[in-house]
Amino acid sequence: MLELTFLGTGTSNGVPVIGCDCEVCQSDDPRDARLRASVLARTPQATILIDTSPDLRVQMLQARPARIDAVLFTHAHADHTAGLDELRRFNVMQKERIPVWATGDTARDIRQRFSYAFDHAFSFFGGKPDLDLHLLDPTGPFMAAGVRIVPIPINHGRLPIVGYRIGGFVYVTDVKTIPEASRPLLDNADVLVMTALRRKEHVAHMNLDEALETIAQHRPKRAYLTHVAHEMGLHADVAPLLPANVEFATDGLVVPNIPMTPR
Repeated sequence: MLELTFLGTGTSNGVPVIGCDCEVCQSDDPRDARLRASVLARTPQATILIDTSPDLRVQMLQARPARIDAVLFTHAHADHTAGLDELRRFNVMQKERIPVWATGDTARDIRQRFSYAFDHAFSFFGGKPDLDLHLLDPTGPFMAAGVRIVPIPINHGRLPIVGYRIGGFVYVTDVKTIPEASRPLLDNADVLVMTALRRKEHVAHMNLDEALETIAQHRPKRAYLTHVAHEMGLHADVAPLLPANVEFATDGLVVPNIPMTPR
């Protein structure tokens, strides 16, 4: 079984947004507060982190994982990578390098921005992150920390990125369109996590209607909406409009007992 923890469920600005006085950003409902999007997937073999958001330090203090066995990157945008430096604490605790996985384009951008994390000249852990960068082929599965990972090619506007499937768990964030060849990879999911940025259409992200239509097409047992902006509206107002098997993910939400084999 897999246990999923939502570390953050917000868009690139997070919620509340700096300097915004809208009702969502001023809300006292904790469900309306969202750190930048990232998740932990714990399996019997490993603890896998998907993306290193700028809020990673706070997220790790809240989720308290004992270790990180592998990191999967969806793409190189700052709201999904800028917290990479916080991995150095896990180097100290684990006394080993941590493997990270990315497509070629994403790996190139990460290596440029965080070159020091891949320089192994230091003889001790802790002064910086110490990572082993692995290139993944988005057209086929690979093994990370003993776990079979299936990349899902998707499009973030015009930018090709990847989602991931681990057994019955599917994670597709920052998605606008899904190539036909990728659609079977979303079928028969026990838990499908998908972007729903806001109610109004957006050029690079699915809006709420698009996300719900996609979920209906692929018929997961349960679905969670993430990468949500303040423009979505108050959780208390919008959540009741969702189908019975769909809900907004919230920061800190834990979803246990996800099968490691699809339905």
